[in-house]
Amino acid sequence: MRTYVLGLQEVDRTKAKLVGGKGANLGEVSRIEGIRVPAGFCVTTEAFQRILGEAPSIRGLLDRLSSLAVEDRNGIRELSGELRRIIEGAPIPEDLHEALTQALSRLGADDAYAVRSSATAEDLPGASFAGQQDTYLNVIGTQAVLQHVRRCWASLFTERAVTYRIQHGFDHRKVHMAVVVQKMVFAQAAGILFTADPVTSNRKVSSIEAGFGLGEALVAGLAGADRYRVRSGQIIEKAIARKTLATRALTEGGTEERALEPERQGGQALTDAQLLRLERLGRQIEGHFGHPQDIEWCLAGDELHVVQSRPITTLYPIPQAGDGGNHVYISVGHQQMMTDPMKPLGLSLFQLAAAGHMVAAGGRLFVDPTKQLASPASRDALLNVIGRSDPLIKDALSTIIERGDFIEPLPVDPTAPRPGQGGPAAAPSRFDAQVEDDPAIVAALIERSQAALEELKRDIRAKTGTALFDFILEDIQRMKKSLFGPQNMGAIMAAMNASWWLNDKMMAWLGEKNAADTLSQSVPNNITSEMGLELLDVADVIRPYPEVVAYLRNVKHDGFLDELVELDGGRQARDAILAYLHKYGMRCAGEIDITRARWSEEPTALVPLILSNIKNFEPHAGKRRFEQGRQEALQRAQALLDRLRQLPDGEQKASEAERMIGRLRSFLGYREYPKYAIVNRYFVYKQALLQEAERLAQASVIHDPEDIYYLTFDELREVVRTHQLDDQVVRQRKAEHELYEKMTPPRVMTSDGEIVSGAYRRADLPAGAMVGLPVSSGVVEGRARVLLDMANADLEAGDILVTAFTDPSWTPLFVSIKGLVTEVGGLMTHGAVIAREYGLPAVVSVDKATKLIRDGQRIRVNGTDGVVEILT
Repeated sequence: MRTYVLGLQEVDRTKAKLVGGKGANLGEVSRIEGIRVPAGFCVTTEAFQRILGEAPSIRGLLDRLSSLAVEDRNGIRELSGELRRIIEGAPIPEDLHEALTQALSRLGADDAYAVRSSATAEDLPGASFAGQQDTYLNVIGTQAVLQHVRRCWASLFTERAVTYRIQHGFDHRKVHMAVVVQKMVFAQAAGILFTADPVTSNRKVSSIEAGFGLGEALVAGLAGADRYRVRSGQIIEKAIARKTLATRALTEGGTEERALEPERQGGQALTDAQLLRLERLGRQIEGHFGHPQDIEWCLAGDELHVVQSRPITTLYPIPQAGDGGNHVYISVGHQQMMTDPMKPLGLSLFQLAAAGHMVAAGGRLFVDPTKQLASPASRDALLNVIGRSDPLIKDALSTIIERGDFIEPLPVDPTAPRPGQGGPAAAPSRFDAQVEDDPAIVAALIERSQAALEELKRDIRAKTGTALFDFILEDIQRMKKSLFGPQNMGAIMAAMNASWWLNDKMMAWLGEKNAADTLSQSVPNNITSEMGLELLDVADVIRPYPEVVAYLRNVKHDGFLDELVELDGGRQARDAILAYLHKYGMRCAGEIDITRARWSEEPTALVPLILSNIKNFEPHAGKRRFEQGRQEALQRAQALLDRLRQLPDGEQKASEAERMIGRLRSFLGYREYPKYAIVNRYFVYKQALLQEAERLAQASVIHDPEDIYYLTFDELREVVRTHQLDDQVVRQRKAEHELYEKMTPPRVMTSDGEIVSGAYRRADLPAGAMVGLPVSSGVVEGRARVLLDMANADLEAGDILVTAFTDPSWTPLFVSIKGLVTEVGGLMTHGAVIAREYGLPAVVSVDKATKLIRDGQRIRVNGTDGVVEILT
């Protein structure tokens, strides 16, 4: 038997499919002791489905609606309008009519009611759907209530609701509408309470918006609202608005906007005592649901009533420390140039391979520098190192420190080394000192890494089951010992320290800014820049064969390599691509996540890059470009040395500079190699783990081999051992990953959830200019190509690439561009290193660059001063 009506007292969160998200949440809130919720009932989704079922044309309209893209506004408008007309005009069957009238009679048939929609895809943890369906206030009389119930049903198909569902991937045919009918509260004030600050995301700060009247003018944006911020029983901020309008109930039903008396317009909508009561009420509701809430409230007399509570879906998750103390977290992704979310297997493997402890939140990794920031002995050194890499992170950390109320300072240890006298701050110099000025060191390190990789490939073949996992763990430890050992780190730090030394000294002695940039062009042994140049060589092989070029323009599947051999020049093309994949096929966008598809797995990813190289370059461009960069670097070095010799103590200064230039060019290329070695090993691990996944799929333990991506390394080991897995785990992780993809990770956040944004403290900017970190000198103007996905690359020679971030997989694009702007990055991150290697002016860490710059605009990039200007 169908259930058409449920009293709010009968409803809890388990009945969301019957009463929708809003109804389920209100039922839950009504169960909390001391919280007032207006009496009422829910018209269930079974009533809605009954109405749809008795209108045969609706099914066909829903099928047509489900086929529309979000861009088809006319189609959405036409179909959604037709659906609303049918539903609003549909007769209510007798048994349903009786159930509704009886429910109204129990509460008072002639009373005033609020009638609110409550969809099954509404007020969910992953999507709030706030404001997508309709609410009607002060509805008087049975017939009026029934008509407004129809209108709520029909509001499931407003244009805005339909568009929102398409954007968020909800099937119109699977979303149903319930309706909440409650006794009307004639409020003198109303508003919204966020139990976490929606601006800073601070979970300990409540944000309250309040206005006079029923609150509809406030929600609709027609009237100003007071804004208050409250923390732990203290009002920490007030912004009293001039409130000229208020929504009032009419005697005959409905509402109207009325002007407020002048003497009330500047007054507080709530007293301080009421604000504090409202904060406590919000914390009580938040505690019941277990996560921050967006609460609609109203005040009648001196009583607060709750008319809606839904989860705040936009908050970034907080890393969990587990000790209850204050912590600061820094994003790892902003240093790794990969801020996309990673799947659990990728996260856990990166954590295992990392040098230090990392915590996961929102599909990203963070480090906790709280202890270093609390200690005077390490704080300045840490901030200086971070400031070289990402000034925005340094500024955010400095803001937290300057507040003085979050990080409790550690007592000064008089025996602790001061910065520069040993300890963590001196670590780079200690590593650097262990590396001689011998270029052969790099060749030896590369040879050792390649030998270890071949040994791994050989030994892993015999490993299966849990023995494979034990073997991978052992290999990770061997890899870490090698990568983070003194000689390897010494080679990396030798180049970084030489770069910093040259920039500092050339500025001090010659007034030359960022002198190391040109000196860094075309250094030997840079595996990442070689990857970009060698794809030019692949284009050289393919360019003479028009039939192959034409075929590649239409490639849609990853099996194209086998088909190439049928074409004139196809065998040569295939062999060139396979040779490239043999060396670089383990790379891909977001390569630090082992679950990402590699170029060897999806070689079509390379096709647009190859075609771009064929179009934009003449034969042998790779070799010419490398040699040109090398000559520019050598000429620049000679010019600097000649100028130094003219100075007092010039011979000594020139000798020191010459040595540092040698160290820079000997060791800088190796800066990119360790990541190449890590990604190589990742691909070997991945292939072995996927073989285990195939066995699990054959045994029906998992549905698809790629389901393993949603398990951590340890969880996967246990599944392999036991052959048992709860399907719900994978389904839940997939849903979480989809949610994380919509989130933007912060550079810096606290354990209170507060996102602390840094700023560039500069006053010398041209009007309207964007500022960032200068990482590769020079000034260039050109067409901006705003790209968020490398697969969409369609570059012309001379374009300026504007993107969120680049990792090594983007390097092949760098050969076509003449400038770079990114939202993420630092002085020694991938984009910066390769930009200097190729001689491209570059500015990184430009906040919101991909939103502020439109594709096709002409821009100027000043990689010397860190400024980006829009010209047209």
